Amino acid sequence: MWRGIPLQYSTIQNTAIISPSTTFSHNASSFTIEHCFYIFTSLQQVNMPPTTPYAGKFSTSTYNNNIHLHKYHQPMEVSYGDMCYHDNSLVSGSLEALIQHLVPTVDYYPDRSYVFTFLLSSRLFLHPYELMSRLCHLCVEQHRSGDLLLDKIRIRDLAPKIVQLLTEWTETFPYDFRDERMMHCLKEMSHHLARGDEYSWRAMQQMTQRLIQRLAALGQYEEAIATLNASAAERPTALKAKQQNGHRNDVLSICDDAFILAQQLTHIELDRLSFIGPEEFIQAFGVKDPLVNHKSFFRKRKTTNLEAYVAWFNRLSYLVATEICMPVKKKHRARALEFFIDVARECYNIGNFNSLMAIISGMNMSPVSRLKKTWSKVNTDKFDILEHQMDPSSNFSNYRTALRGATQRSITAHSNQEKIVIPFFSLLIKDIYFLNEGCASRLPNGHVNFEKLWDLAKQVSEFLVWRQVMCPFERDRKILQYLVTTPVFTEDELHLASYETEGPENHLEKDSRRSLRCVTLL
Repeated sequence: MWRGIPLQYSTIQNTAIISPSTTFSHNASSFTIEHCFYIFTSLQQVNMPPTTPYAGKFSTSTYNNNIHLHKYHQPMEVSYGDMCYHDNSLVSGSLEALIQHLVPTVDYYPDRSYVFTFLLSSRLFLHPYELMSRLCHLCVEQHRSGDLLLDKIRIRDLAPKIVQLLTEWTETFPYDFRDERMMHCLKEMSHHLARGDEYSWRAMQQMTQRLIQRLAALGQYEEAIATLNASAAERPTALKAKQQNGHRNDVLSICDDAFILAQQLTHIELDRLSFIGPEEFIQAFGVKDPLVNHKSFFRKRKTTNLEAYVAWFNRLSYLVATEICMPVKKKHRARALEFFIDVARECYNIGNFNSLMAIISGMNMSPVSRLKKTWSKVNTDKFDILEHQMDPSSNFSNYRTALRGATQRSITAHSNQEKIVIPFFSLLIKDIYFLNEGCASRLPNGHVNFEKLWDLAKQVSEFLVWRQVMCPFERDRKILQYLVTTPVFTEDELHLASYETEGPENHLEKDSRRSLRCVTLL
């Protein structure tokens, strides 16, 4: 039996580890727990950030832009200015050339996959505000002739494409616009377009209103999550008394149907996934570009929603372990074990691999795995099968096969339930991290390695497809509230509860119990 530990994730660059007990700064007086929970369970249905309209439409080949190429096949590397192509596919270019390539003209609009790829990964080289500023400047300069009438005609012809580009940016990467400077650029561009094309100006106004609504929903979500996390971290003094008296509510008293609990876990997963910005995967790794001289560049990386999602994984692992270690009677612990095995199996069938792995991780924590008397009362055949599917050997080859199968099912799905694919998030982050670290962002000639950017975009684009699925299951507010707010034991409390239910087996465990008892009395 594989013995794992719950995920402890950091944003790679010496940041604090996120654990289930982590709390976030919040204004407790501004929200009640009930209000926060209502926001949490309703935001995805009302104002969740939309998925990019071109997510998941990348081909298996690298970005191909035929606008600047001859129609016949070119099986060699060729250059067009400061951009290099191989077999008609863009492989590298200077940063300036790639920025220029993003700028639409009267008779040219960049390929949508190029737009997504460059907007996603350009933050490895410059701040989104810098890109926005330069982009707006280039858009304005290309139709400036000195003749007011001619300028107005050029603005009218170009405006729809500028609006389209900015719409793709605001809808795919709305969180970039939490920066006031970005919003100022939008406002200036809107005023500029108003001089030449009223239709485009109105489109800009509508786009800005949609953006403001999304950012407002994000702010509500983040504050609600912070308050819910803080509430869950407050362990009442009566918790241990309830444990001893056997009066504590447990998950089985709230829901004894494994399929329904798996459905509610899927709601939470999709709710939280929907607020993760695609750029957070890139910003989590910081910037190592030697040509970037700004020491404060991404000093405050915006990965809040990604970290909150990882914190949920940790919380679920500890919740499972708490539910198993809490009961005084062995038969109740065995029943909890069997129940979570069934929940994990239902999560697997749904395609919810993140909850599946969190449950397995919780059952494999040492305070649970040492409960030999409890495990002896459980038929572990189903658990062994699940562990085999999530076995980390060979780089999680079994899981990756199952994920491909779920992805294929999603592509051919006829219902929202068949479309659900929730990846094991820790592994997704790891894959993107090593893709970023394993290949240089700059080539020896100073060009940006666009092949790498394309690979990053394909990984993140697939996530966006998974993120957009609306959960088809009916919500049960009582179950959801229990899952996200009920107090859970810390690691020390889990060990002590485990020793109290099944006594120490050796001197080391006896010493550990003695120490833990002293700590909990302080």
